[in-house]
Parts: sequence; C-alpha cells; structure tokens
Amino acid sequence: MKKIRCAIYTRKSSEEGLEQDFNSLHAQREACAAYVMSQASEGWSLLPEEYDDGGLSGGTLERPALKRLLADIEAGRIDIVVVYKVDRLTRSLLDFAKLVETMDKAGTSFVSVTQSFNTTNSMGRLTLNMLLSFAQFEREVTAERIRDKIAASKAKGMWMGGNPPLGYRPEGRTLVIVPEHAEVIRELFRRYLAIGNVRLLTEELDAERIRVPERTTSTGRPMGGGKFTRGQIYKILSNPIYLGEIHHKGKVYAGKHEAIIDRELWDRVQAKLTDNTQGKQRAATVQSPSLLAGLVFDEAGQPLVASHACKGKVRYRYYVSRALQQGSPEDGVRIPAREIEDAVATRVAEALDQPLQLVASLGAVPDAGRLKTAVVAAERLAGDVRKKKYRALRSLLNRVEIHRQEIRIDIAADALAHALGLPALDHAVPAIIVSSLVRLTRTGMAMRLIQPDGKGATSREADRSMLNLLVKARRWWERLSEGTIEVRALAREEGVDESWVTRVVRLNFLAPEIVTAILEGNHPARLNSAALSNSGVLPARWDEQLKRFGFA
Repeated sequence: MKKIRCAIYTRKSSEEGLEQDFNSLHAQREACAAYVMSQASEGWSLLPEEYDDGGLSGGTLERPALKRLLADIEAGRIDIVVVYKVDRLTRSLLDFAKLVETMDKAGTSFVSVTQSFNTTNSMGRLTLNMLLSFAQFEREVTAERIRDKIAASKAKGMWMGGNPPLGYRPEGRTLVIVPEHAEVIRELFRRYLAIGNVRLLTEELDAERIRVPERTTSTGRPMGGGKFTRGQIYKILSNPIYLGEIHHKGKVYAGKHEAIIDRELWDRVQAKLTDNTQGKQRAATVQSPSLLAGLVFDEAGQPLVASHACKGKVRYRYYVSRALQQGSPEDGVRIPAREIEDAVATRVAEALDQPLQLVASLGAVPDAGRLKTAVVAAERLAGDVRKKKYRALRSLLNRVEIHRQEIRIDIAADALAHALGLPALDHAVPAIIVSSLVRLTRTGMAMRLIQPDGKGATSREADRSMLNLLVKARRWWERLSEGTIEVRALAREEGVDESWVTRVVRLNFLAPEIVTAILEGNHPARLNSAALSNSGVLPARWDEQLKRFGFA
C-alpha cells in the first residue's frame, strides 16, 4: 500500500489564550490527527513537522508556518494538507485560488476535517469556493464593523488602544496622566520654544544625558531608556493627544483624557514647527546656508535633510537621509553638502552656457531682440550660479535626485523662462532635466560623489595625513642621501620599524602630477595615506604610478 504523507496546518487569529497549556491550536491539531489516524487503512501517515500560526489573520499569506508548508509542498514532501476548517487556511478567495494552484502543481490534495472537502474533484472545488466567498464576506463585514466602532468611539473622545503616548497610561477607554513623564513632555515643549530647532534640542538632551523614561507595555515589554531621537521629538511636538484631543481621519474630537499641554503653548510650538520647515535656514545671519535644503532626494524619492556637525570651530555640512537621523545607519546615507552643491551648480551653469539649446528646450520662439537678451541674461545667471548665489540657484530648481551613477537635476521651466527674459510659456513644459555624471561611493560613514575620472566631485582641502607623509619622505631622504645616518638608526630614532622608513622614503619619488594633486586636494578619491604607504614596490615610471593610484 502506498504511504500518503499528511501535514496538519492550524491557525488562530488572535494571541488571546495562546499562553495556555491547551489552546485552540492544540485542539485543531488533535482533531486533525484523529482524522488522519482514522484513514490509516488508506495509507495515511502523519508527518512530524508542525505548521502552527498563532495570532495571525487569515486575510494574508504572509504567515511563517504557511510559508514553510508551501515550501515543503513545492519540494514534494507532502501529499495531503489537513485543516480543521477551510478558513484556517485562508479567508480570501483569491488567496485560496493561489494555494489550490500551488497544491495542484505539486500533486497535493486538501482536506477539511469538519467540512469533508477534497480538492481533487470539481464538486469539491465548487463547494469550497462558495464557502470561502462567505468566509471572505464575513471577514469584510467584521472589518467594517470594527472600523465603524473605532470611529464612533473616537468621536466620543475614547482611547482605542495601542501603545499610549509618553506621559500617559491607559485606564479603560481613556488615558491617565503619569506626572513624572508628563513633566518631561512639558519640558520638551518649553525647550523647543526656547531653542527653536529640533536638532539642537536633541543635542542638548544628549549632552545632559536626558533619556526617554522607561515604561512597560501591557504585554510586559520594556520601552524607553535610550536617547531621544529627532523623529521622537517631532512626533511628540506634533501629537494632538497632549492637547487633550483625539484626531481621526481629519476630524478633531475632544478627548476624555486630561491635556498635558495648554492651548497657548501648543499653538506657539506648532507655529514655530511650521515656520522652521525641516532643512530650510531662514535667518539672515546664517553664514553657510544649505543651498539645496528641501530640494534633495535619494533615488527612492526620500528626502535628504540639511544637517551639520562641528569639529572644534569647523562646521561640516551634510545632506542626510531621514532613516539615518532616526537611528537606522544601515538604511541611510550622509553626503557632504559642498560636493552636492558644487556638482549641481556646475551642471546648471554648464546648461546656461548653452542658452540657444535651453531656449529650444523651452519651446520658445523669441524674436532676435529677445533672443539676444536671453543670451546675455544666461551668461550673467551662469556666473551667479557658479558663485553659488543662494537665490540665483534655488530659483531655478524644482528637485535634485541623487542616484548611484548620476545626479538628476530638475530645472523649473517657468522660472528659467522668466530669468532669461522670455515671455510666459503658453504650453506645458514643466521642467528641463539635466544630469551630472557623478557616482556615489561610500567613504567611512559618509558617501562621496565621484567624477567619471575617479576624482571627487569638488576640489577640497589637502589631506593633512598625506601631506605629513610627503614632508617626512623629503626630510628622511635628505638625511639618508647625505650619508649622516642609516635606515636602521633613523628607524630607531623615529620610533618606527625599518620597513616603515623605506615605504615612506620612496614617496620622495612620486610623479610630480601626483604630488601636485595631493597639495591641491584634487586627487582621486581612493588615494589616501594608507594607499600611499601600503602601495608595495613603487613603479619607476611615472605613467605607471599615475595608473596605479587611479589618475586618468
């Protein structure tokens, strides 16, 4: 007799009762196992693997145990899938059709213990489809009732569950203030109003070692204890719960809970949040404005926010993804602001250097006088853009997208026409797209923009570590060539090994083009002090040196 391998699948929608010694999943499994045993005379045999999904809805196929079941079916390890009821497998007619198709391909049958269905015949399929249609209808009606109940309850100002916001604890269908946590919330609102900047507020809280108060969820999971992030503070400052209100689908209701923040303080904070749109520097006293603040996006369409870091008295500006700001370094990027701004300004200026091409792209047909005016205006505007004048550059841009292999620059057509003195466009030319062929590459924590020839997208200050190596190379070579000291003695005097001395000294014979590039900070991005000192035997030919260190 052929052995028929049977697998039991069980599911429960909610987590309630799963902690019990004998729960719904166990009951389903026992019933299914008894059914399989009753068919032992037909060769049915129960597989030891258990496929149990607890606390997961039947409206989705994204269930761990179900995925394992399907993988084993496709691998040919299962002949019959046994369930207590059809809706344990799925409540969606569309999903059921997919499951049946997968089973058919693998030659696997499907049996419901309490409903006696078998998918190997057409009548079984028809009956199952009808049953699942009603199951799906029941699920959708239940979901509508739940949504209506939530909306009606929120209209009465009730708290409808979930993790309560910091400062409150749940009590029935309302929230009760936790005094010590509420004082933290009030302090955040007061400090933000005084500082006027979420980033500076975050830094101040971190410097004072003020941490998120520790709490415990209703399920016993600990929360808090870490640093405040910008995302957390933005969420707190804009959460209407603290004003004593409940918001639902654009409507505002008076909550049953007590407010932590009074109306006056709330309104003043919201006004400042609105005025200080993230990334835009409005103060006239800002010495290094972020030219592209609010305009830069990554290739996924997510905004890069203007930020900066200070090292001593030096201020380094960046465009940073929100994921990185909110504490997810593996998902974010940080790109030096000057490199993006230089690349964008250079490319826009190059486009302005071709005014006739721009006029043609706009679809404008000016007379000779207007064309001459446009050419003069483009020349003047190109000069302003190259100098990175704030208004000149920003007025032309709609959007800047940073891709791995290029920067895509969206120039506003109407703004360009106005700047060139052309009449208003009477047809839809929304934008002119130009590209700067620089690519993204990671250097430490930051991302660098690299030109096709391997150089950085912008000139930069000379690398101090490489300059020090060149100075040592010159000084040590002079002493060795004079014959006043040997390599071993020099190494002992400098406190290094002999191999290091020889590696540094040979840099005295670098090609002049390489030395000049290092002094000007215009070398390929991959060339650094480690590459210089660990380069192995230095080629005697300068052209070979240039090739080794990435010069075009």
